Amino acid sequence: MRPVVLERGVAPYAEGSCLVSFGVTRVLCTASVEDGVPSWRRGRGEGWLTAEYAMLPRATKTRTSRERSQIGGRTQEIQRLIGRSIRAMLDDFRFGEYTVKLDCDVLVADGGTRTASITGACVAAVDAFNWLAASGRIAASPVKRRVAAVSVGIVGTTPRLDLEYEEDVRAAVDMNVVMSSEGGFVEVQGTGEHGTFSRGELDALLALAVKGLGELDSAQQRVLGG
Repeated sequence: MRPVVLERGVAPYAEGSCLVSFGVTRVLCTASVEDGVPSWRRGRGEGWLTAEYAMLPRATKTRTSRERSQIGGRTQEIQRLIGRSIRAMLDDFRFGEYTVKLDCDVLVADGGTRTASITGACVAAVDAFNWLAASGRIAASPVKRRVAAVSVGIVGTTPRLDLEYEEDVRAAVDMNVVMSSEGGFVEVQGTGEHGTFSRGELDALLALAVKGLGELDSAQQRVLGG
């Protein structure tokens, strides 16, 4: 793993927030609680959790335009991944008709922005649900487990953990792994960028990912006070 830093409570007006750094990559994750749910969930007494992802224009080496009128396919795919991953922290949505909205804004991008977003959004979501419980809006937090995510890949012939950008663009195999604090996989996304990869290589990458995810889970435990 590159050096990992989780700074909790950095956005004073948000119900939950975390500034996460994976090496140079930095993402500000905030969790906002809103009354009500989307129309398709109304009347059930259940809540909802959703995520948005964006990259600041100079998060990268050259300026990228803001996505104003239409969200790109990559952005949509990443924010859906974040939403699915954080929803896996909950066994159900029986916390009343509240919506928790996660915003993951990339300040600096050097590879691993989606995995850093998931790892930081987990901390922000825990605090948002704790705020709901502490304010008396719900009886108890519905969070049952934490989640974290990390990238792995094969650069040359070597399995590598938590790829920075220069490694990522050279990787023959690229994979993102999301896992819960209970040890179950939430999502595994793997691609042979220039061909195929073997079962042995897959097993090696998963073992490396599990090692890194254990370190991330420990970092989350520390910042959340155990």
